[in-house]
Amino acid sequence: MLTSDTKFRINLKEGLFELEGNEEFVDKHLEKFEEIFKIAIKEVIINNKENLPKLDTSNQFTPSTNMSLETFPSEGDKIHILRTKNMPTTSTLDIHTEVPISGKTTKHSIPKVSVNIPPLPVDLKANADKPGLREFYREKNPSNHYEKSTLFVYYLTKYNKQPEVKFGEILSCYEEINEKKPSVIDIVKNSIRYKGWLEPGSEKYTTRLTISGENYVKFDLPKKSVK
Repeated sequence: MLTSDTKFRINLKEGLFELEGNEEFVDKHLEKFEEIFKIAIKEVIINNKENLPKLDTSNQFTPSTNMSLETFPSEGDKIHILRTKNMPTTSTLDIHTEVPISGKTTKHSIPKVSVNIPPLPVDLKANADKPGLREFYREKNPSNHYEKSTLFVYYLTKYNKQPEVKFGEILSCYEEINEKKPSVIDIVKNSIRYKGWLEPGSEKYTTRLTISGENYVKFDLPKKSVK
């Protein structure tokens, strides 16, 4: 349920969609909202491409239960989602994600090329010197893909002594714990840009753990239950 201080703002002229709410709400629903919005907007555009009304580009409104996704635009190939978190101080954090909503390309756009990254062999079993990944994962209990991917990089960095981690090795970690694999490129990219827990590696499709990411896994996981 959306809190009373949560707001949406749509700027069709610039192709911006803004979600504004408190930090706890945005963190909790970040991935879930993004995935739901991507799927819904694609379906609406496909099914209603010729019948979508034009909207005012500057109105700001609070969402209601009767808001229809049919009010979203069909022009252009991408919509930018802008989500803003209210922070304890006066500073804010803006998050931009490009969401492809059409397979159509124009002379002003570049088609997105999907990259298939296969899982890579990596030692994730327990031995005399380290715990197994499954045991470490249960202990830390990460709740979303950003936490999971950072935890995997932490494990491979600290226990496997790897200075850098390949994206394919992160996918192998998902297989080891028997969970669905995400788009690892997007997860790592967003972790770098918005969380600061990872940083780019020296080669393409590699990443490194940052001090911030190390501290988060070491001291902030598992999350303390709110009483």
